[in-house]
Amino acid sequence: MAGWVIEALCARRRPAWAARPRLAACLIICVAEFCAVATPARADILTTLLPWMRTRTYYDIDIQASPRDLRKLLEAHLDLARFATRADVNEDQFEFLVTATPQQVRELASTEGYFTPVVRTDVHTIDGRRQVRVSVDPGPRTTISSVKLVFRGPVLTEDPAQENTARFAFSLHDGDAFTQSGWDDAKNASLKALQARRYLGAKIVFSEARVDPLRHDAQLSVTFDSGPTFTLGKLDVSGPRRYPGYIIDNVNPLSPGEIYDLSRVAELQRQVQNTPYYASVAIDVDANTQKPIDTPVHVKVSEFPYNNFRGGVGYSTDTGAHVQGSYTYLNTFGAAWPFQVQGRLDQIQKFGQVQLSMPPGPRAWTNSLVASYTTTDVSDTNIYSARVGVQRTRTSQNIDYAYALMFYDDRLTQNVGPSSRAYALVPTWGWTRRNVDDPLFPRTGNIIRLEAGLALKNVGAEQSFLRAYMRGQQYLPIGHSDIMVFRAELGGVFTSGPSSGIPASLLFRAGGSNSVRGYSFQSIGNDQSGSILPTKYLVTGSAEYQHWFSHDWGGAAFFDVGTATDTWGEKEFDPGAGIGARWRSPVGPVNLDLAYGFRTHSVRPYLTLGIAF
Repeated sequence: MAGWVIEALCARRRPAWAARPRLAACLIICVAEFCAVATPARADILTTLLPWMRTRTYYDIDIQASPRDLRKLLEAHLDLARFATRADVNEDQFEFLVTATPQQVRELASTEGYFTPVVRTDVHTIDGRRQVRVSVDPGPRTTISSVKLVFRGPVLTEDPAQENTARFAFSLHDGDAFTQSGWDDAKNASLKALQARRYLGAKIVFSEARVDPLRHDAQLSVTFDSGPTFTLGKLDVSGPRRYPGYIIDNVNPLSPGEIYDLSRVAELQRQVQNTPYYASVAIDVDANTQKPIDTPVHVKVSEFPYNNFRGGVGYSTDTGAHVQGSYTYLNTFGAAWPFQVQGRLDQIQKFGQVQLSMPPGPRAWTNSLVASYTTTDVSDTNIYSARVGVQRTRTSQNIDYAYALMFYDDRLTQNVGPSSRAYALVPTWGWTRRNVDDPLFPRTGNIIRLEAGLALKNVGAEQSFLRAYMRGQQYLPIGHSDIMVFRAELGGVFTSGPSSGIPASLLFRAGGSNSVRGYSFQSIGNDQSGSILPTKYLVTGSAEYQHWFSHDWGGAAFFDVGTATDTWGEKEFDPGAGIGARWRSPVGPVNLDLAYGFRTHSVRPYLTLGIAF
């Protein structure tokens, strides 16, 4: 059977008769490039030696091809199109470019699965200017009739699940269109999936795409060799000069002898990067199949200096323009204790904090002493909150833990009546789990955050209470591009006394871009003569449908509802709905929403950056 065989491991070679014209074209173009930048003396010499280069031609080109992707490919890579903007193409060069065009079109079209294109090139002169039209009928696109994936090596007996993972990662199937880029991507995806766990030294030992251009048929075959199972050895750390090496050992989640897993190595990198000491972290694991046991893990770090200053400005539709900054000294007491002062000022809030931390201990637990203050002036209510306490935190790959003992001293001022003050000593617990496919742009999975705190009367508090808070976000993919996002938020302060005996910063209000859209920031609560006071209980929910028109741009429609109240019997749910635009920016998701509040009969815009959590 007549056909083409594409060898994936070797560069595709053209026959000699096709190589010579391309070589000639390269030589002619190189000479033309030289003339364009040559000095006057060199230009005179070249003009004497090559008089044929003195004739210059200007031309326009129109490429007619369908589908659009093929036309874009030809416009980007066809020599005749690339040199259309050059003013120094002479007559001989132009004739060569026109003559070489059909063969170039066939070569480029074959990478998109069109192996029998019909090409027509027409040249006309209109008003002294050349017009070139390239018409391409690509013919039927080649489709895949069979895919054969063969695995050999220890993976067959040691870890069949890893073999299945690699098979599922191969993205081409029977009936799919054949393209060179798709073929390459499918092989690489399967190989990376095989290498991601146990078989770091896995490789492709054979690959073939057998194409029959007459039948428009492609048969794919790939053989993978898993190689031996790799286990991890000790860390080989380089780069530390200012800070103790035990910091990296303490945050290292890996154990010598454990089976190689890319996700575990990535966790090590995140754990080291999460400390305040290192500007960059690079990790490399030896892939020597001759020495797979206890393979070294090389960690190279670049350190921050002792003193760090950071600052920034920004804008949020909830809090308006803001400016923030921080100063950190990373070697307090000469023992690598980070000391940080930070602050933020926006249109409704002032915040300041001082924190002294110990270096991370075993299993990456960090102990800190914290003092902060916050003033918030919103919805005709002013809250001043001062806090001081100790906390113990740990951040891992998917789960964060926090334990704290904090003393709150809050003062609340409203439109009517005297100001009130409440204080409490509160031991708290916090837990956050991230189980999503992509931490920056999730399509599936969920994020859950839980908090709990307790205060006892006459034990640093004027009133006993239990505080609980939960927030969850669920991502459900729909089809290839769309996403459904559900959000729920529950909060409660359970006490037999009034809410005035609870520090105001521990109570709840709703409304805003990350709560109930259609209402201003923290405008849903206990309305007392125009002042919106924080309440004991909070419930909000949201459902949002996102449709992505391209990889980077999408639209959304959403419905939010929520309430904040002191008495469930008097609760009133406030709904809001709207539409929005979504952009996957280089720094994170950007959301622009327009929402209508059904209670206030008002329309409000919202601009947010990042995942609201």
